[in-house]
Amino acid sequence: MRLEAITWDRLGDRLAERLLDVEPADGSAWTRVALDGAPAARPGDLADRVGEALRVRGRPSLVVGTAGFLRPASLRLEYGHQDVESYYNGWYDTGALWREVFDPLGPGGDGRVLPDLWDPVTDRATRSPRVRLPAGGALLLHGPFLLRHWFPLDLSVHLVLTPGALRRRTPESEHWTLPAFARYDEETDPSGTADVVVRADDPRRPAWNG
Repeated sequence: MRLEAITWDRLGDRLAERLLDVEPADGSAWTRVALDGAPAARPGDLADRVGEALRVRGRPSLVVGTAGFLRPASLRLEYGHQDVESYYNGWYDTGALWREVFDPLGPGGDGRVLPDLWDPVTDRATRSPRVRLPAGGALLLHGPFLLRHWFPLDLSVHLVLTPGALRRRTPESEHWTLPAFARYDEETDPSGTADVVVRADDPRRPAWNG
């Protein structure tokens, strides 16, 4: 895959410009975008940049992080605090993401999205009010393992790190999660399936496939 150097600000602009021309294939009134990547790749930062770039272009957006859809600790940590299988398959409430985020933004939806569901710090429901995303707006969902759930995406962006960069940029206390990302690469091939790939090994000098 050929990648070209770009700045983060320019990348946010280019992705926003691309989204202006995206038409949802299923007839939805909203564009649904995944910014997929390990926490070390900071996909949320790119989601914020794209959201700001859309704002200045007059297009509404809503940034949603999967960290707000973690399962309760009693379920998430049932097999211990460092169980790789649980992290890969059981930490994130994908059913709630379908129900509270994607269904309202599908054909015939009302655009009223729940931006988060669970606070992992307090281990309680956030009780956040729903947010109405106007028709024509874009959902910017960010988090890990997003391309393995068959979400109805109109654009997918994968932020990739080499194994060495992933290890360097992941806190040592979280190194136990690294096998889950290796498994994701092997089973899902996000770099081969995403519409846009961003190499983020050097946080100051990203590159992308345009």
